[in-house]
Amino acid sequence: MSVNAINQDELQREVPKRETLARLYRYMFRYKKTLAAVLALVTVTLAVSLATPLLIEKAVDGYVAEGNEKGLLALGTAGFVLFLIFMAGTRGRMLLMEKVTNRVLLTIRQELYIHIQSLDFHFFDSRPTGKILARVVGDVNSLKEMYSDSVTKLLPDLLTVIGVAVIMLVKNWRLALAALLTVPFLAGGMMMIQGRAHRLWQIHRKKNSNLNAFIHENFSGIRIVQSFAAEPETSGEFQACNEAYRASFIEAVRIADLFSGLVEITWGAGGFLLYYIGIRVIGAEQIGVGTFMAFSTYLAMFWSPVRNLASFYNKIITNLSAAERIFDILDTPPEIGDQEAAYPLPEVKGEVQFSHVSFAYTDEPDRMVLEDVSFRVNPGETIALVGPTGAGKTTIVNLISRFYDITSGEIRIDGHEIRQVTLDSLRRQMGIMTQDTFLFTGTVRENICYGRPDASEEEMVEAAKAVNAHDFIMKLENGYETQVSERGGQLSIGQRQLLAFARTMVSDPKVLILDEATSSIDTHTEIMVQKGIQKLLENRTSFVIAHRLSTIRGADRIFYIDKKGIQESGSHQELMEKKGAYYRLYQKQYEQ
Repeated sequence: MSVNAINQDELQREVPKRETLARLYRYMFRYKKTLAAVLALVTVTLAVSLATPLLIEKAVDGYVAEGNEKGLLALGTAGFVLFLIFMAGTRGRMLLMEKVTNRVLLTIRQELYIHIQSLDFHFFDSRPTGKILARVVGDVNSLKEMYSDSVTKLLPDLLTVIGVAVIMLVKNWRLALAALLTVPFLAGGMMMIQGRAHRLWQIHRKKNSNLNAFIHENFSGIRIVQSFAAEPETSGEFQACNEAYRASFIEAVRIADLFSGLVEITWGAGGFLLYYIGIRVIGAEQIGVGTFMAFSTYLAMFWSPVRNLASFYNKIITNLSAAERIFDILDTPPEIGDQEAAYPLPEVKGEVQFSHVSFAYTDEPDRMVLEDVSFRVNPGETIALVGPTGAGKTTIVNLISRFYDITSGEIRIDGHEIRQVTLDSLRRQMGIMTQDTFLFTGTVRENICYGRPDASEEEMVEAAKAVNAHDFIMKLENGYETQVSERGGQLSIGQRQLLAFARTMVSDPKVLILDEATSSIDTHTEIMVQKGIQKLLENRTSFVIAHRLSTIRGADRIFYIDKKGIQESGSHQELMEKKGAYYRLYQKQYEQ
């Protein structure tokens, strides 16, 4: 199975930039009414800003030259009113756009989270959790400024540039051309820079993902790090990841900063050409002082938004790699999903049948884990799966739950082919316990009722009592309301597994899977919990995987799994009398 290591950059599908941008903005266009209000405010503020230089020209060439104080006062009053309108419009459009941006980010993050939950085990097996977190949190957050600036800054700046250019051309086309002569050089330079900048930001995102993965994994395994006194080694690895992250950022920023330098150079050259051509070529006597002042203002009004547009373009190049990483996951189809004609699985009795089942992992299709496996389990029967590590015991129970899909053959529950029923209806009738007992942050009550939040108080307590968890729960500081940290750190391993038993019990599954569920329980706790396990197994079809053979002697049948299939099958007594592989395993485990 191909696995993406912590320090290994993730592979991504290459998608055209235009396609990614169009997809990003489709989210924003869902809020058309709000965007229309923002655009109306943008139009008002733009009209005010474009009118301001004309007021200056009128004041200088008209009222100042004529000594018209009343005209100047009226013009000043009008200018002040326009300023207030401009400020109110700017503030309003920013607030509205912030609301749209936050809603869009919420939608993208929600879609991403829901989609990731639908992905199969192979997706999670093949990459560190920290790299997934980097996309859900960091990559989505990086889109915020790009969205909010799209309407509040990009559109006004773009319209300002167009409006200013038109006004300048109308007033004096020769001065306008002089001022705008450097624009083509700016456009050409930006096109040369953007390709390199985009690739560098892609690399930086991947290094950030590697860093997140390293931090998450090491803090999750902090007990192992400290128990082996491996802090110096992990610190060295962290420094290497951090240095790669820093170096990628510096290299990307170094290229991205060329955008602003290019704008400043062309701006300065444009200003020089304006005055040089205006004074030396056209002649200062043919141009009024007010016109020169208006053009100077318009020149600043033209190049300032051009600088903003270049900055925004740089921002797009910077964050486009984040959008590509988000859509890369959203476009990853789940290998396990509902077929078009899938129907809800009705309440089952628990008959399970494998018919010529073969299975190989997607990444290694030529290496069969199971080959031509067939068996039938009656409702209420307990099947124990034993055998060497890696023989396929866990694979069998994972196939029943459709955590992976079989390569060939059929698996049926009560006659229903499991690929033809909905995943939700299938898994809701199953109880699955593994040796890795995971508890969620919350109360003991919330953890027990996790699979069935509507369970009553009586049902919850009855489930806890059935597996002998009630007594130790009542000894906790707040009983069932005691707060449990992630993975239940303040509880013993045995206590965590007892809570997991109670959680499974309260969900009342029809098919029960115990995968090494008692492997971490000490002998004293095991004796205490065996009655609870027997209660859990009553009237349920159960598959029990256990290396501790004493826990499965009472199973109705024992399957010895090895060499891609079932090598032996029978009760404990039958297999002991046969003196085959199970007998040798049993003797080896209990020999003194």
